Amino acid sequence: MRAAVFQQPGLIEVVDRPDPVIRDSTDAVVRVTATCVCGSDLWYFRGLTPRQHGQTIGHEFVGVVEAVGSDVGTLRVGDFVIAPFMWSDGDCAHCLFGAPTSCTRGGIWGAPGADGAQGEAVRVPFAGATLVTVPGGHPSAELIPSLLALADVMGTGHHAAVSATVVAGGVVAVVGDGAVGLCGIIAAQRLGAERIIALSRNPQRQALAARFGATDIVAERGEDAAAALAELTGGIGVDSVLECVGTGESMATAFDIVRPGGSIGYVGVPHGTEFPVPRMFGGNIGVRGGLAPARRYLPELLTDVLAGTIDPGAVFDSRVALEDIARGYASMDDRSSIKVLVELSLSV
Repeated sequence: MRAAVFQQPGLIEVVDRPDPVIRDSTDAVVRVTATCVCGSDLWYFRGLTPRQHGQTIGHEFVGVVEAVGSDVGTLRVGDFVIAPFMWSDGDCAHCLFGAPTSCTRGGIWGAPGADGAQGEAVRVPFAGATLVTVPGGHPSAELIPSLLALADVMGTGHHAAVSATVVAGGVVAVVGDGAVGLCGIIAAQRLGAERIIALSRNPQRQALAARFGATDIVAERGEDAAAALAELTGGIGVDSVLECVGTGESMATAFDIVRPGGSIGYVGVPHGTEFPVPRMFGGNIGVRGGLAPARRYLPELLTDVLAGTIDPGAVFDSRVALEDIARGYASMDDRSSIKVLVELSLSV
C-alpha cells in the first residue's frame, strides 16, 4: 500500500509499505476513505517535536472495514467506521473511568510500530472498542468531512468546552482560530453559551467563526487582546476560556481574559506553557483539559452530525490526494489552509 512518512523537518514523502494484516484476534483492518493533516502534525513538520526518519504519520481517518479478527463481535466487513485518534481496549480501569486516551493498552496512530492514518489502510488494535460504526452504510461524500472531524478536532474542541465548564448563558472566549478552536466555537454554542468571543485576525477564519456561532471577533493579540476583552465584558472577563493553541503566549492570554472564579479548558499541545499557580489560587481560576478523550465523545457528536445540527466538516477548506499530501502540509504550515482533507475514495 501507499502511505505518507516523515523523512525530516519539512519533508513528507509517500512510499510503499506492507499491507496491514490481522495480527491479534481483536484487530480489524480498515481501508481508509479519507484522512487529513492535523495542526499537531505541524510540530514535527517544523522540527519542533522529535520524530524518527521514515516514521508513519497521521492520526485521523474514516473508512471501510476490510477484515476483522475472530474476537471482534461488534464489526462486520463493509461497515463504515470512524477511528478516534487513539485506540483503546475499552475495559481497563482508565477506559471505564472515561479516560480512553490513558488506556493501559492503548496507543496513537503513527507511533513507532503502528500504521499511520495517512495511508491507504490501517490495522486497528482493539477494534471493537475503538471504532465507531456510522449507521446506514457508506455515507454520502458530502457527509464524510464532518465524520472525519469527529476523529479528533471536533472532539478536542468539545473537550476544551467541557473542561472550561461552558454552560447555558455563559460568556466564552476561544483562543486559537485553527480547526480545533473553530470546533470549540461549535461546542460552546452546542452547550448553550450566550456569547462566544473568537480571537482571530484572519478574515477567512473570522468568517467561519461567525458561521459557527461566534458573536464577537477580537483581532488583537497579547496585552491588546486582553484590553479588548476587558472592554467587551465591562472589565469582568469571560466565564470560560478555550485555549486551543498550546504556546506560552496563548496560555498567558487565557489567564489574562478569564474572570475570577472562571475556568480555562486547555487542549493545545503544550510548547513552552506554564501555569501561574499563585494567580490561579488568588483568583479561584479552574484549569482542566489535556488530551481529549475523543472516543468518549464520539457517539453524542455523531448523533448531531447525522441530524445536521452541527457541521464541523466545514473546517476543511482544502483537499489533496494522498500522493500530493506534502502540499497539504505546506499549505497548513503557511496558514493558507485551515485544515486539509486527504481524499482516497469518498464513494463506495
